[in-house]
Order: sequence, then C-alpha cells, then structure tokens
Amino acid sequence: MRSAGILLPIFSLPGPYGIGSLSKKAYDFVDFLKEAHQKYWQILPIGPTGYGDSPYQTFSTFAGNPYFISLEALIEEGLLTKRECAGLNRRTKTDEIDYERLYKERFKVLYKAFERSSFEKEAEYKAFEKDNRDWLEDYALFMAIKDANGGVSFTKWPDNLRFREPEALKAAGKKFSDQIRFRKFLQYEFKRQWFKLKRYANDNGVEIIGDIPIYVSPDSSDLWAKPGLFQVEKDGNLKAVAGCPPDAFTADGQLWGNPLYDWKQHKKTGYKWWLRRMEKCCELYDVVRIDHFRGFDEYYSIAYGDKTARNGHWEAGPGMDLFNAIKERLGKPHIIAEDLGFITPTVRRLVKKSGFPNMKVLQFAFDSKDVKGENEYLPHNHYKNCVVYTGTHDNETLAGWIRSIKPAERKAVYRYLDLHTRDTKTIVYRVIRAALQSVADYCIIPLQDYLCIDNSARINFPSTLGGNWVWRVEEDALTKELSEEIRALTDMYGR
Repeated sequence: MRSAGILLPIFSLPGPYGIGSLSKKAYDFVDFLKEAHQKYWQILPIGPTGYGDSPYQTFSTFAGNPYFISLEALIEEGLLTKRECAGLNRRTKTDEIDYERLYKERFKVLYKAFERSSFEKEAEYKAFEKDNRDWLEDYALFMAIKDANGGVSFTKWPDNLRFREPEALKAAGKKFSDQIRFRKFLQYEFKRQWFKLKRYANDNGVEIIGDIPIYVSPDSSDLWAKPGLFQVEKDGNLKAVAGCPPDAFTADGQLWGNPLYDWKQHKKTGYKWWLRRMEKCCELYDVVRIDHFRGFDEYYSIAYGDKTARNGHWEAGPGMDLFNAIKERLGKPHIIAEDLGFITPTVRRLVKKSGFPNMKVLQFAFDSKDVKGENEYLPHNHYKNCVVYTGTHDNETLAGWIRSIKPAERKAVYRYLDLHTRDTKTIVYRVIRAALQSVADYCIIPLQDYLCIDNSARINFPSTLGGNWVWRVEEDALTKELSEEIRALTDMYGR
C-alpha cells in the first residue's frame, strides 16, 4: 500500500529545556502527521550519546537517551518543580542544541527526580528490570564506573574494571549503588514515556520507523560486557575496526573506529545477541531501518591503529544466515535495508533475498553524464518494494543541495523535472513531488525539505566532528497551513 512519512529526529522536536524530548511537543507532532495524512514518523537512533553526540555512537545499543526524558512529565508526576527546571531554559537557543550544557546540567535535575521517586516499589518497574536484566545491569554499572572515572573510555579504566574481574565488579556495585540505581531509574522513565508516545502514535494511525546502527560504539557497555562477540585481542585491544574504503569523495576513506563482530562466534550462539537486539527493536519501533546493510554481505576491515582506511580489506559477513535466524524467531519483521554507497552484485542479491525494501535517494539521481536516464535512483527506475527519500540525515537539505551542486548537475535536475525557474521553493517542491509520484511503496521526506530550509538545518556532515546533530525545528514552523499543503500532495499521489 502506497504511503508517506516524515523524517524528524526526536532531538529536533521543538520545546523547552534545550533539546527535543518525549514531551507534549512529540504528541503535537504526531497530531501534525495525522493531519498531514502521514503514516510514518522516521527518527534517528535513540540511544545514549557519547563523545561527538552522534546517535550512531552510543553507550548502549539497548538503552534509551536520558536527554529525551520529558521533564514536563516528571513535573506532572511531582518528581520535579517548574522552578528546578527553569534554569535549563536560560541562555538556551530554541533552534540549536548545546550538548555540553546538557551534559553538565540536565543530569543534576534528573537526579533530583530520582531521589524523590519510589520507582523500585512499583510492580511495573520490577517487571521492566526483570525483562531487561540481560543488558540493564551491565549498562548501569558501566555508566556508574564511567562517571566515577571522569567520563573517559572504559579502555582507560583500571585493568580490574576494564577486564571485569568479578571481585572488582562486586566492589564497584556496592560503591556506586546509588548511581547504578539512578541509571536504572532513567531507563525505566525513558521506556515508560517512549511506549506511551508510541501507543498514542499508533492509535492515531502513525507508525514509527526506528533506525539502528549496524555497529556498536568502541566505548559502549556492549563491547565492555561481551568482548567475545567482537574481534578483540587477548590484551583487550581491537583487532580491526570498521570504515569505508577510499572513493572519489574521500581519498583516505572513512575510519569509523567501531569494533567489528566476530561473526563465527555469533553463529555458534545461534545469533543470540542479534536476535535479542532485533526483538527489542521490534518492540520499540513499528519498522526498523538497519544502517549500512551492505556490511552484512561484506564489511570493510581496517587494522587497529591505522591512521586512515587506505589499507583496509573486505571480509565476508553473515549474509542471509543471520536474517533467516531473525525471521525464524520474529516472523516477518518490517525492516528497511539502508543499501546506499558502492553496491556490489552480491549486496544486491542479499537485499533481494531478504525481501526488505531498500532505499532510493533523489539527491543521488541526477548525474550529468547519465544521458539515457539509467541512474537507479531516478524515479522512473524505481519499483514497488523500495523507500524513496529526497535526502537522508547525512545529506544536505534540498534547498542547500540545489544551491551547491555543479551547474551540469543542476541542468540535469531542470531537464528531468521540466523546470524553468530559479525559485528555490518551486524547485524543492518539484523534487518532493517526484518522490511522491514514484511507484515506490514508501516515501519519506525530511521535514527540512517541506520547510524549504537551507543547509543551516542540515543534521550531519559525515566525517566531521562538532556542529552535527544540533538542529531543532522552531515551534511556529509546524503550522496548519503546512500540514494542509503536505496532506494535499500526499492525497494527490495516492499515498
């Protein structure tokens, strides 16, 4: 069934206290989507972010981001007062996130709520703790020890804690018991608020597309607690790390630094860890977008310690073996395969065998050398089982893209879309129309494109550090007129 949705990260929602959250503004956005006849709300990963603030580098693949906890909800519960939260609004921009300030100030306020809560007496909490014990204990202890060590990577902790010596963990559990309970409280609050929002969205005909990174962070409770699932040396250092090879855009390639999976070990366990991860994701989201899907076919391996990705090599991933195990456990989960980048015939075969819809991004469609219209991202080359996007969180906004592309590429856009104007909004909306017209079953448009905002609203500049993941939409931008305009286009193209 043809459908449409909007891409907007949780952190980009409007509202007070410095960052988008699971507050009333999230519910208002669901109402906006409903009015605009949108079936999907696509978000970015919701894990607790670390250095660099990237949602693709989190302290846990299972935990939720404490920054997203609604302070308004905690005020309503009587765990905080408006006065205690008011300081978080001073000198706070409404269109940009200051992560350093969040780190320094927000946890102090959340700790007050923790001290006043009697959450451990609640039957709902006891059930939550039991259901999540396989990751929650490790994560809470990991964060408590990290806080006690000034936030440094676990690779710099004392060896007895780094290598999880039982007596050292037991002693840390006693010493940091309050911080451990605090971290559990935050996860409990996050999950309660998350599922309340998800129920509201589903009850109003809106489904949530979640996004999960293929890899875990090199500084994560996942790697610390279960190093045997990753390519790790006996001394605790990584054998190799993830990245991408050199290409026309990056002469040295991309050195991501994420630990690589020991797929042989995962296979021996029947992919237990991955099955658990996907099980939790299918609870959190209605649809799961898996980032860097090609890594399941082949992954790029770079020797640990290399300064660039130049000398990496490709190794075989688990392929359909993993996805057959997932389907056997979970039935037919609704998964989107992010298959962007350099795609080989074997990756194409894996996507086809999986049956998962893959991605078509219109910003990749207009190649000035493609005189016969053979580019697979052009709308006339789409097919039903795919998801068309104007751009992703890693792309420029459409308005920024139109202004930055080479004249020959811009000419290709004009020719394909039969454009005879330089008006930015007209061009942007013609590209949006092309996406909505596509035969693709699913169409997702970043909110910035509907708002026709330039690159000041860009979410991420890949391979850069700082200035990313900070954009927030202004509250007065989500108007009734905009929802009506989106609804008219959605209905016109049968979505």
